[in-house]
Amino acid sequence: MKASELDKRFDDGEDITSELDLANVRRPNREQRRVNVDFPVWMIDSLDSEARRLGVTRQSIIKVWIAERLERAS
Repeated sequence: MKASELDKRFDDGEDITSELDLANVRRPNREQRRVNVDFPVWMIDSLDSEARRLGVTRQSIIKVWIAERLERAS
């Protein structure tokens, strides 16, 4: 199928996912890499308390807070 036909089908609201090769899909700059960070116990306790209050995981709250800080620094 030509790109123009795919574009037309998409623009017409058709489901084109069957035409896509989703096996190797990547989101640029969204790959994940594991890091280890050591925190003092009091900080982990505070993180866990805040995470429980918000109903999220410790990892989620750390990611959100770091992302917010990095966005402000940009």
